[in-house]
Amino acid sequence: MRTGLVLLLQLLLLAGSAHAGRTVEGMVRAVYDGDTVLLTTREESRLKVRLYGIDAPETQKPDRPGQAYAAISRRTLMYKVMGRRVTAELVDIDKYKRAVAVIRYAGRDINREMVFEGMAWAYRQYLQGAYASEYIGAENLARSRRAGIWREPNPQPPWEFRNGRQRRRGTH
Repeated sequence: MRTGLVLLLQLLLLAGSAHAGRTVEGMVRAVYDGDTVLLTTREESRLKVRLYGIDAPETQKPDRPGQAYAAISRRTLMYKVMGRRVTAELVDIDKYKRAVAVIRYAGRDINREMVFEGMAWAYRQYLQGAYASEYIGAENLARSRRAGIWREPNPQPPWEFRNGRQRRRGTH
């Protein structure tokens, strides 16, 4: 069945958003950071999933420091989904060949929750449709409540951090 999942991902690559809305069920086996998980499907295939429409603080790597709140963001996502059966509503495939999806657990939009709790930014560059207003609205509420990353006066977005415009700051 692993080939079935690989074929689905290849179709998504070729057809773009034609297969948007297709869902995959799986158990979360790993949480890499605040916006990336590893699913194992019923067929025992492994699928690395990037959460659609959000961007969490960058975690520390062997060759570079992480951002403030990266560890808290990762732990928050772990608490929500680790070891749980979730659905991944596939939206796209990213340049790293990861599935990009909206993760749902018990009917909840986990991506939106991460933004609402101040554990990630709404990733405006890639947001479309109803998700754009939902996630941006969730970010605005998190900002107004000074939740998570918004406790900082001017938190640096991960896309700026990745582009080498790192500010000197401690990690949490």
